[in-house]
Amino acid sequence: MSRSLRTALSAALIALSCLFAPFGALAAWAAYGLTDTRGYVTTMAPLASDPAVRDAVADTVGDGVARESGLNPVFLRDAVRSFTATRAYRSAWNAGNEAAHTAVMHALRDRRGGHRPVTVDLATVTAPLRHQLTVDHVPFATRIPVEHTQVALLPSDDLAALRKGFSVVDVAGFWLPLTAVVFAVAGIAVAACRRRAITATALGTALGGAFLGLAVAVGRRLTLADLPEAAHRPAAGAVYDALTATLRTASWLLLAVGLTVAAATWLSRPGSPLVRLLRRRRASAAPAQAPEAEPTRVRA
Repeated sequence: MSRSLRTALSAALIALSCLFAPFGALAAWAAYGLTDTRGYVTTMAPLASDPAVRDAVADTVGDGVARESGLNPVFLRDAVRSFTATRAYRSAWNAGNEAAHTAVMHALRDRRGGHRPVTVDLATVTAPLRHQLTVDHVPFATRIPVEHTQVALLPSDDLAALRKGFSVVDVAGFWLPLTAVVFAVAGIAVAACRRRAITATALGTALGGAFLGLAVAVGRRLTLADLPEAAHRPAAGAVYDALTATLRTASWLLLAVGLTVAAATWLSRPGSPLVRLLRRRRASAAPAQAPEAEPTRVRA
């Protein structure tokens, strides 16, 4: 294979690798990060104490109860906001998130589920809530009814598109990162100058990490801009930041690793100032050789 053909093939493989790197990180995050129920509940648990989330819960629940009962919404909001500072609320928050995530993932993975809407049983929330209130010795806590009422989460019309998207993400989450690594190794292996190939791969990976971080930031802005109620945007922003924390870490990791490898390759090239400095130090540290003695007449 000629040198020019090797260079062109290496450039194509490295370009594809750098292109697949950020998309692979995004697909892996969606396939393995968002689909893990235990990890999702752990990620969402600290938001129970977030002030913006508590205010959004108080406004939503207070206004909903006020419409049904005709009571003063201001009083109900204050009552719900006080309740969000209790352990019982945090227990109900975790139980609700676990039940909702389990129901959604079951619907996405169930190919024979038909077109029924995704629902969650309200008893999965009220049962741990009553248990925690009973443990905290709240009066009449044992009288809280635990009824099996189904609450809709997703309409049936959206399930077909969501299942197709989930299938694509499930496959891409494994194959895209693997393809990026294979293309990078192949591009470096066939390169005529491997040092330049490594530098190009590292810089492309760093650029992909920067692109991924920019995409997360733009996605946050667009997501919050589409919300109909501006008062709930701080709470939605807190949820978005919690869910994308791993993705932001991956973008910074790609950027840091790429720049580090590129800098190390550039500094270790032949003739660089660092290499010359190391050679000088090695030469000065080496012991001076004693001059060879001239032969005497007897030896001659």
